[in-house]
Amino acid sequence: MPELVHLDVADDVATITLDSEHNRNALSRQLVTELGEHLATADLQPGAKAVLIRSAGRVFCSGADLAEAVGDGMVEGARSLVALQLQIATSSKPVVVELGGPVRAGGLGIVGAADIVLAAESVTFALTEVRLGLAPAVISASLLPRLSDRSAADLFLTARTFDAAEAAGMGLVTRAVPDAELQAEVARVLADLLKGRPQGLRATKSLFNHDLVARIDTRGEQLAELSGQLFGSDEAREAMKEFLDRPK
Repeated sequence: MPELVHLDVADDVATITLDSEHNRNALSRQLVTELGEHLATADLQPGAKAVLIRSAGRVFCSGADLAEAVGDGMVEGARSLVALQLQIATSSKPVVVELGGPVRAGGLGIVGAADIVLAAESVTFALTEVRLGLAPAVISASLLPRLSDRSAADLFLTARTFDAAEAAGMGLVTRAVPDAELQAEVARVLADLLKGRPQGLRATKSLFNHDLVARIDTRGEQLAELSGQLFGSDEAREAMKEFLDRPK
């Protein structure tokens, strides 16, 4: 099968690109597996001091692959997403996420686990799980530490769409910048990171991610089981089937 995630190491940066345009970079088993494998490779690259996760195409991530979820359930998929968040948070290198397109549902787990997130002002976000009889269970491990209780309740329960400026204001992303300036801002941040020594970057990252890592370690399995139960319920299966069957 064609590769859905690409890794390129150049100029001291490991760039990982999500490239599954046919399903808007949905978190299929293949995409999550390849993303994890490339993160592991990047972490071991002596020629890379930072990791950049970006997307090809117009959407960063559309969330869970509902076609897979309806057919096979999501317990193992949920465990994989827990592991992916932990992998990003514990990487020995700073992980930067570049958002040039929309992010939905499970894709926000990548955002929550990353160290620095830069978004174009046109980018929109939504945690749409409740509309399918689900909950943002697994990704809550990395999102709740980023959000106030009030913000989390608003976004998780209403499933409303919000923009990059609001996401930055609530601490979900680091900065929102005009679309035309996104590439320059990413380059500037990476240039600053590359001035750091590997030991300093590694030790500093472990300081501010201590509580996040502990939360994922402690709650991860419980959240994965809850996610699997919800995805396997009759209510969610009916809602997902209706979503998949709607006119495109």
